[in-house]
Amino acid sequence: MADALPELRGTRIVLRRPVPRDVETRLALGRHREIVEAYGGTFDPNATFTRGEAEAAIRFVEQQDWAWVIDAGRYIGHVRFHGKSTQDRRAALAVGIDDPACLGKGYGTEAIMLALGHAFGQGLHRVSLRVLSNNFRAIACYRKCGFVEEGREREAAFVGGAWCDDVIMGLLDREFRPS
Repeated sequence: MADALPELRGTRIVLRRPVPRDVETRLALGRHREIVEAYGGTFDPNATFTRGEAEAAIRFVEQQDWAWVIDAGRYIGHVRFHGKSTQDRRAALAVGIDDPACLGKGYGTEAIMLALGHAFGQGLHRVSLRVLSNNFRAIACYRKCGFVEEGREREAAFVGGAWCDDVIMGLLDREFRPS
């Protein structure tokens, strides 16, 4: 599905493969409680975000077959598909906005819609995702993109000292409404 992944252009963003300057941008963004916990991680206010971690974050995107950097004039996050099944024509979606100044501004929605348009255009039938039940911003974004809740995995993640459910959401090709 992704030998030569195309650059995808939206109104305000470009989805593209990573470039070396993304490491510097990712390093400068650092780590933020809301974002770390939305990913299901534990935020340590005393931990420094290192160059090695920034390099690893960009390398992770580079190593994925079907992943793009979200570029809004510079790196702000990434979107990717994983768990691809050619036989079942399905994959799972993951998206992350690493710049707190870009949260709640529609960048994630635009990135998801661009990526979904490409994926369904390549013959995928189904895209699914998992999201923490307390990540209301992400759930609203996914619903806006057409995803519907299909189930819930109870107490699937221990975040910030409390158990949190995972919400399972899905979207079929025939349900997708490009903007």
